[in-house]
Amino acid sequence: MSDFRTHIRSGLAAAAMLVACMPAAQAQNEIKIGAIVPSSGPFAEWGRSNTVTLNMLEKQINDAGGINGAKLKIVIYDDSAKPAQAANALRKLAGDDQVLAVAGPLTSSACEVTFPVANQMQIVSTSQASSKPGVAKANRPWAFRDTVDEGILARTSVPYFKKTFAVKSVAIIYDAKDAVSTAIATKIMPGVFAANGIEVLNAKNPVSFNTGDLDVSAQITTLKSMNPDGVVIGADYSQAITVIREMKRQGLLKPVIGGTPLISSAILGAAAEIPIVAPATFYATMKTARAEKFVSELQPLLRKTSGLPTDIEPSMYDANIYEIVSMYIGAVKQDHIAGKPGELAADRVKIRDYLTNLKGFEGFSGPIHFGPEGDAVKTFFIVQGQNGAWETKESSCSAEGGC
Repeated sequence: MSDFRTHIRSGLAAAAMLVACMPAAQAQNEIKIGAIVPSSGPFAEWGRSNTVTLNMLEKQINDAGGINGAKLKIVIYDDSAKPAQAANALRKLAGDDQVLAVAGPLTSSACEVTFPVANQMQIVSTSQASSKPGVAKANRPWAFRDTVDEGILARTSVPYFKKTFAVKSVAIIYDAKDAVSTAIATKIMPGVFAANGIEVLNAKNPVSFNTGDLDVSAQITTLKSMNPDGVVIGADYSQAITVIREMKRQGLLKPVIGGTPLISSAILGAAAEIPIVAPATFYATMKTARAEKFVSELQPLLRKTSGLPTDIEPSMYDANIYEIVSMYIGAVKQDHIAGKPGELAADRVKIRDYLTNLKGFEGFSGPIHFGPEGDAVKTFFIVQGQNGAWETKESSCSAEGGC
C-alpha cells in the first residue's frame, strides 16, 4: 500500500509540475502584438471601432490556425487621445506585456510624445491616423505611419477644389486643441492655396474653436462676413459636423475642404447640400474586392457593438490598423518569429527591418511600402461627399516615384 501511495504522490507531483510549466509554454506559443487606441475621450468612436477591427483580425488569424502554429494575441490599451497616457501605454506594452510591436497611437499629438519612447525602448510603433507633417521623420528608425502626410495630400486636393468650384478665396476654421487639425489649417493649407493663386481671407487670423465645443455660431458668423468662395475646416469629422450644421443654419452654403480627418459617412448627413472635398486612402463605399470584403465582415460587428452608432461604417483608420497588424504578421511569418522571451529584442529588430524593406504589401488602396521618412507610400483618392455619399474624383500616389 505504501508503494502505491508513493506512486500516486509521485504522479501527482509530476502532474503539478506539468501544470506549473504550462503557462510558460503557452506564452512561448503566443505572438503578442500591442495596440494603442482612444476608446474614450474625443476620438472614442475611432478607438472603439479600431478595437472591434483588431478583435476581428485576431479571431480570423486564430481560426485559420494562427501564425506558424502560434496563437495571435493583440493587447489593446486606451489612451483617451492623451499624449502622456499613450506614452505610458507604450512603455507597458513594451516592458510588462513584452509585445513584438505596437499599432498606434492614433493622433499626431499622441505620436509626438510616444514615438520618442518607442525609439528609446527599441520597438516599432506605427500610427493608423497621424498625418501631421514630419512626425515619423523626427523619430526614426522605430516610428512608422500607415498614413500620408497632409501636405502631400493637399497638393492634389486643393487644385481639384479650385477647378471644380471656381474658388478664388477661402476662409479657415480649425480645432485649436488638435495637432493635425492645427497643422492643416495654419501651416499646410495657407501655403498650398497661395501656390494655387487662391486668397486666404483670414490667413493671419484664422477662426478657431476647441475640441468638444457645441456652439460655434460666433465663429460661423465671422466666416460668413468674409463671403468666401469656400471654407477650409481643420478638424476631425465629429467636430466638423458641428461647424457644417452651423454653416447650414446661417446660410453659408459654400463648398468645404479639409484633410483626412474629415472622412466619415457621418459627416455627410450634417448638410447634404454642402459639398465636402477631402483626401482618403480608404472609405467604406470603395468599389474594390478587397475593400468590399473587409466592409462586409467588419460592418455588422461594428453595428452591434455597444457605444457605437447603429449605422456606423468602417473608417479609414480601421483599414489602416488592420493593414498595420497584417504587416506585423507578415514579418512574423517571413522571419519565423516564435515569440520566445529570450529572442524579443532580436525579433523587434526583425519587424523594424521588415517594414523598412517592405515591398508590394497589398493594402486596401493597392501596394504599400514605407519611404525613408517612415510614412506609407500608397495610393490616395480625392473624394467628394455630397447627398449622402463619397465619390472618388481623382487618385494619385504619395511618392513621385510611384506606388
